[in-house]
Amino acid sequence: MKYFVLLSAMFCFSLTVGQSQIPSAESQIKTALYACPEMYQEGAKILGYDQKGQLITLREGTNEMVCLASDPNRNGISVSCYSNQLEPYMQRGRELIAEGKTEVEKREIRKAEIDAGTLAMPKTPAAVYVVTAKKEEHDFESGVLKSSRIRYAFYKPYMTALETGLPTKPQAPGMPWLMDADTHRSHIMVTPAVQN
Repeated sequence: MKYFVLLSAMFCFSLTVGQSQIPSAESQIKTALYACPEMYQEGAKILGYDQKGQLITLREGTNEMVCLASDPNRNGISVSCYSNQLEPYMQRGRELIAEGKTEVEKREIRKAEIDAGTLAMPKTPAAVYVVTAKKEEHDFESGVLKSSRIRYAFYKPYMTALETGLPTKPQAPGMPWLMDADTHRSHIMVTPAVQN
């Protein structure tokens, strides 16, 4: 009997250790806003995770920006903020992942829906800001990032090199380029150079 109790306790302990800890709503909001331009921070809508790991709205928004807290199950920290013109596209991606779709299936489904006009996309390039950091650079309690990197993207379906004047491969550090040109997921990428 004592052996069974000991095993049960060890099993419960291993489950607890194996589960990802989830920061408080305040901490998640603080970290998510690192990706948000200052002029939008006060009114940005914030999506994050409850203590069960479910994606929820942590704060309603009053402007055109949506921010997404870091997924507690991923390695490192990655937060993003984007124009609400992209929310249908982003939300659809999250729905398809929840349904168990592969990355290839997700792309095919969203392409079909965009081409059919049932998945709304911006008519002009819409911004996405992404901030990444190592786990050890993140203060779990306060949400402060001690060090991080940012990159920018501007999404609009079926942009071409000809219309944008951009190269379709990275050229020089910090130089914009067009990723996935001529496709439903085309976007202009800008990754600032790492300072030495």
